[in-house]
Amino acid sequence: MDYKEIVNLMKEMNKTNLTKLEIEENGVKICIEKEVPVVNMAQPVISAPAFVPGYAPAPAMQSQVVNQPVATVAPASNESTKKENEEAGAKKITSPMVGTFYSSASPDKPPFVKVGDKVKKGQTICILEAMKLMNEIESEHDGEIVKILINNEEMVEYGQPMFLIK
Repeated sequence: MDYKEIVNLMKEMNKTNLTKLEIEENGVKICIEKEVPVVNMAQPVISAPAFVPGYAPAPAMQSQVVNQPVATVAPASNESTKKENEEAGAKKITSPMVGTFYSSASPDKPPFVKVGDKVKKGQTICILEAMKLMNEIESEHDGEIVKILINNEEMVEYGQPMFLIK
């Protein structure tokens, strides 16, 4: 399977309610997963017919109905409300590609950025490894790193938020 076929699979998967796809072809196994959106229980769900609290709506075009548990949201404490207010005005820096997230140039080097660091537009903030190529990712904004949303050596999807910056 070549790169274009994999990219097409990812695009098609994003158009569906599928959350995981595994393909094995000629001894090569490919596993594509995407996050299940978290349902905020504090807001009413208007557009979802037959909504059952704690379960994701059943996909419309599948022959088999599968109820998947969805993370529930606990009532906000004062501390979590404070954090949400701090992050409300923050901009998201998203992943420009699918790959593996690295916070530093090598395991023995310090991370490019930490929470609280001031960054300038164009400054390297992480590395994404895609198809054995190391891609330096630069900040799209000037500001301060509020939160790092990805752990080191974790897989990231295209468009997945990686950093919050104010």
